[in-house]
Amino acid sequence: MFSADYHIHTGFSIDSDAPMEAMLLSAINKGMNEIAFTDHVDYDSKYYPEPDYDSYMPVFNELKEKYKDDINIVFGVEIGLENKWADKINALTAKYPFDFIIGSSHCVLTKDLYFDQKEYFGGRTKKEAYTTYFDELYKNIQTCHDFCVYGHIDFVSRYGMYEDNSLNYSEYKDITDKCLIALIDKGKGIEINTSGFRYGINGTYPSMDILKRYRELGGEIITAGSDSHRPEDTADHIDYAYDMMRAAGFRYVSVFRNRKPEFIKL
Repeated sequence: MFSADYHIHTGFSIDSDAPMEAMLLSAINKGMNEIAFTDHVDYDSKYYPEPDYDSYMPVFNELKEKYKDDINIVFGVEIGLENKWADKINALTAKYPFDFIIGSSHCVLTKDLYFDQKEYFGGRTKKEAYTTYFDELYKNIQTCHDFCVYGHIDFVSRYGMYEDNSLNYSEYKDITDKCLIALIDKGKGIEINTSGFRYGINGTYPSMDILKRYRELGGEIITAGSDSHRPEDTADHIDYAYDMMRAAGFRYVSVFRNRKPEFIKL
């Protein structure tokens, strides 16, 4: 059965010290047919500078050739989307031949949800913080056009500072649906990000309710990613994510070539 992990970080991301080959070998050992390396670029965060692609590309190309009979490696990137950086993001994506681009919201109103946690969440109620997050996410969809899927779309709930950080879809239905419809209208997908199993929620980003709603609205483009930064976390709960896809009504998982989705039957 085909299986792909489409969200993997390496030592070329500032938040990982894992060699690219170590991440690759881990994925092979866990039975992955395909992976996407998606190291961070986040222009509104001082914590995620652009990787040194002059050093990155020779390593990537060497490994892609070396292991071509064992696994397919996709050249990807995870870009922190903020509408004010749209031109700079477009310049980056025009410069390098990315096959796959995750667009994510790590920063909201210039505040990094992890590193600036107190500044963002401290002065807002949960309703205000989460609604503002989705409002900005919607603006990003409208202005940042060059991405393939939106990553961990309900990410804001990971770092909330509330007694209950969970994001109940029914409480944010209107703004969430607005974002999902915009993604579908623009031919974009979403990912099932399994890192929630490592961050204490015992589940995925997004929740099953949001995943089902995306499918009900007509969404078809879907990937699964571990969001791993260490070899031991590659392929984490990818089978679980595929089971979620089936339960939500998906018949195909997406892979990407030259930023275009191809569909593989589940």
